[in-house]
Amino acid sequence: MTLPIEIEIWQGEVAELEVDAVIVPANESLFMTAPVAAAVKRRGGNQVETEAVAQGPVPAGSAVVTGGGQLAAPYVIHVVGVGHDLRRDPDQLRRAIDAALDAAGHLSLRRIALGPIGVERGVFPAAEAAEILLGAIADRADSGGWTPESVVVAVTHADELAEYQAALEAVATRAAALPPAESA
Repeated sequence: MTLPIEIEIWQGEVAELEVDAVIVPANESLFMTAPVAAAVKRRGGNQVETEAVAQGPVPAGSAVVTGGGQLAAPYVIHVVGVGHDLRRDPDQLRRAIDAALDAAGHLSLRRIALGPIGVERGVFPAAEAAEILLGAIADRADSGGWTPESVVVAVTHADELAEYQAALEAVATRAAALPPAESA
């Protein structure tokens, strides 16, 4: 099997992309302080954060949706992959990614872009966060769960770019190795 959706790793700000939604890391209080979220707030306007904070606090492993403000993307999905305790919990990170994808599916979004989730304040190394993120998307597609048609993972640094590209290659290689009966 090959991946049934288009996944691209891109170096740049997620806030620049013309997609149906951008997914950004958040903390439980939903203030947009992480670098990726702060960039989205700068471009989208303060109303994006105001709308998010009004829905909080939320537990780690969850996601909330706001309007996109002045972004090209009409929605922002704020995902809490790491809690205030800064505990490295792969299951919690995966639940958060699933919550973000559930929110995107509820809105029937076709094209989404994500910033790195879980790497805030060094909780997860980029390689592990990339593997969890891309693995969650691939597993969901493989199991017949809702996935968008295309996903762009926007990273800001060249070293992150290499880590996410390597993780995507590994996930695609695993998907290609599955027999057709297991991938249906």
